[in-house]
Amino acid sequence: MASTDSPSNIPNMALAVQAAILALPVTEERRMADAIRALAMDAVQKANSGHPGMPMGMADAATSLFTKALKYDAADPRWPDRDRFVLSAGHGSMLLYALLYLTGNAGMGMEELQQFRQLHSPAAGHPEYGEHPAIEMTTGPLGQGISSAVGMALAERHLAARFGKSLVDHRTWVICSDGDLQEGISHEAASLAGHLRLEKLTVLWDDNHISIDGDTELSFSEDVLKRFQAYGWAVKRVDGHDAGQLGAALAVAQRSKKPTLIACRTIIGFSAPKKAGTAGSHGSPLGADEIASAKSALGWNAEPFTVPDGLKARWEEAGRRSAGTRRSWLKRLAKHPMRVEFERAMAGKLPENWAEPLNALRATFATEMPKIGTRIASQRALGALVPAVPEMVGGSADLTGSNNTDVKGIASITPGNYAGRYVHYGVREHGMAAAMNGMALHGGIIPYAGTFLIFADYLRPALRLAALMHQRVIHVLTHDSIGLGEDGPTHQPVETLASLRAIPNLAVFRPADAMETAECWELALRRTEGPSVLALSRQALPALRDEAGENHCARGGYVLAEADGERGVTLIATGSEVHLAMTARAQLAEQGIQAAVVSLPCWEIFAQQDEAYRAAVLGEAPRIGIEAALGFGWDRWLGVRSAFIGMTGFGASAPADKLFEHFGITPAAVVAATTKLLGQDASK
Repeated sequence: MASTDSPSNIPNMALAVQAAILALPVTEERRMADAIRALAMDAVQKANSGHPGMPMGMADAATSLFTKALKYDAADPRWPDRDRFVLSAGHGSMLLYALLYLTGNAGMGMEELQQFRQLHSPAAGHPEYGEHPAIEMTTGPLGQGISSAVGMALAERHLAARFGKSLVDHRTWVICSDGDLQEGISHEAASLAGHLRLEKLTVLWDDNHISIDGDTELSFSEDVLKRFQAYGWAVKRVDGHDAGQLGAALAVAQRSKKPTLIACRTIIGFSAPKKAGTAGSHGSPLGADEIASAKSALGWNAEPFTVPDGLKARWEEAGRRSAGTRRSWLKRLAKHPMRVEFERAMAGKLPENWAEPLNALRATFATEMPKIGTRIASQRALGALVPAVPEMVGGSADLTGSNNTDVKGIASITPGNYAGRYVHYGVREHGMAAAMNGMALHGGIIPYAGTFLIFADYLRPALRLAALMHQRVIHVLTHDSIGLGEDGPTHQPVETLASLRAIPNLAVFRPADAMETAECWELALRRTEGPSVLALSRQALPALRDEAGENHCARGGYVLAEADGERGVTLIATGSEVHLAMTARAQLAEQGIQAAVVSLPCWEIFAQQDEAYRAAVLGEAPRIGIEAALGFGWDRWLGVRSAFIGMTGFGASAPADKLFEHFGITPAAVVAATTKLLGQDASK
């Protein structure tokens, strides 16, 4: 069926093609695919929720992939040199769960399939990383899977350059949907993959012509194959229900010197007599009558949630197809001179003594007391860390000189040469963040990369997924306030800090000076349970501490300067506003008001401290919050007797010092707010 078919004719034509396919003799491959279809129909029906159409349509392609091409061993789904399989079309999750059950993966048995979409089931509505070891990543937000797969493929190439082909030699496979390819992030990621010539990446596109609104011709008429050719991909179109064509295309992809897109022309809901080829099979149960008729058309006579023993045995044999390859790999690993280093890197453990160069830098900061932007301090921290931690792979979205994410002597990754440790992502913030997720998920790499803080909104969905998947990725987000100056309100992120702090399991660090920046880098690297953001200043900031012992940022917040006597007020600030608080403290002392200054570089870590520590830091005196951003969220730390000095709207274009004066974020404003607050208390 050509892509120019009239939308109104698609369902009838799909049913006609379906009838012709079902009339052919049933092969072993077809019957194995039918097992996927039957399980998908049964699970969605029992849950009364889900997406049966995609698993039914892509069952043949998935069968060819898992029986002919994919290198995996169901007995060890975390084998480091396995091929990675990403179901980017995560709504069709029963395709993945059926495959895991059929191939013999422990922990995904028939009982789990019967609990599809139920609380605490590993067979969640969309695949969730960590629910089963064979689920490579969380998918469902369209475009994320294919884009993170680019990062996985890049990680494989980089680690192969580092450790050699005998330890690292695998492929990355993706099943994606029309919706994945419509999402803007797929353009960014596919363009990058083509540029870098990631030849071991193959995408199987479920070209079923159906969207929720109807035929994809309603909104999606471009020539996708020409688009991917323009990116530098090899492309192939096949009948997605023809095992011979599928097998041949997979074989060609394995020999390609480019990333490969295989357009699999399929019928969504294949075998359903009324709903096949329509949006009706996409996102809801087929119904008992439709399922019965679909199974009859397939010649499937087994009871619900039942796979005949002989068929299950053939699938389990497929699940062992690379067992010998894995055993051979384990023997090579045992004798390999880089075994210890490889296992350390893949386990995500930092090298011994990795922090020593950073500690030496902190000692230098304590002596020199440099007045520099925290983005510059970050670059100096990276200069200490990157040579000491070979897993760190950096990058920037075309802002290297502004984000200061490069390190002298560290080469870039280029097309065909993957030994470098710096990626030029181009102006592709969303694709960059997703690729970083893929690199972290692959293992063996700690990705970090930079852009301006304002552009966090361009990468937010991927950052949210990193938090959901508990991945260690580090985003260096510079130019963090009105302090960037003349570029004006389009680039001044007044609301961004609050929006990032709202993401669960994301640590947002906003250091106040060079010392805190180094401390926050240490914490971000040690943080294995989720992503981190370093929000850094463009403008130079004075040094605030002259000692390099304890990492004060490790508790999220601390008393930088205690009051000389009983506290009259507590000034709480982050980042570039901490030095304003220190100046205000001195001015208040001249008026006989004793103020303590609290630096609060990471709200999330501070919130995890015990109540007694938080109470001791914040004190019982009235509190003033100071941050060159909107006050949303500050109530959490300020309490009833409080005031906030910050932004109330968008910024403006002017030199930074003029902007702080214009918007009233100054020591004088802090002093005025304090005296007003204390005067109100005195009048009560």
